[in-house]
Amino acid sequence: MRLLLVEDDTMIGEAVLDALRADHYAVDWVRDGDMADTALRTEDYDLVLLDLGLPGRGGLDVLRSLRARRNTVPVLIATARDAVGDRIAGLDAGADDYVVKPFDVDELLARIRALIRRSAGRAEPVFSHMGVTLNPATREATVNGETVSLSAREWAVLEPMLQRPGVVFSRAQLEQKLYGWKDDISSNAVEVYVHGLRKKLGSDMIQTVRGLGYLVPRQ
Repeated sequence: MRLLLVEDDTMIGEAVLDALRADHYAVDWVRDGDMADTALRTEDYDLVLLDLGLPGRGGLDVLRSLRARRNTVPVLIATARDAVGDRIAGLDAGADDYVVKPFDVDELLARIRALIRRSAGRAEPVFSHMGVTLNPATREATVNGETVSLSAREWAVLEPMLQRPGVVFSRAQLEQKLYGWKDDISSNAVEVYVHGLRKKLGSDMIQTVRGLGYLVPRQ
């Protein structure tokens, strides 16, 4: 999963960035509203973590512009503005959730998981398909009840496809889930991770659609 972190405070930004990466998210970090708007116009994200008090263009303006373009990416506001009016304004502008600084990092991660889960149309925290079960909260994967060890990037490739069986994901779409701006992308990375997943989960779990990409079959 790829997230956009919009935070101008260096200390907070570094702490949140470390926590997100430790939880196996690919993260892009921008520090002002104009950069956030540009990123949201040019890249696809699974979630945006948005501060309100930004240099230049404010967070609410970025959010309103995003929703005016009918972009439905989940937005979690994380700000020091704790007045009821500020929370109402943020939610009414299109935010999906709102957390006030200082926040507990574990709670922040739980809120992120909940928003991503809802955006995928799921209510249950654990999801299964064809004998494979993933628990995003614990990062545990099982095959027919047996625990299997997945690397962070194998998980990042498998999770979106397992959530949407029958949907074809191109290599570029899967790379978006794997890498942030500053990460080096090898030309055959997706193929390597798909190969590893097939060895661990079974050769039928991920199918190649020639010329288009990969999918997890509906059954």
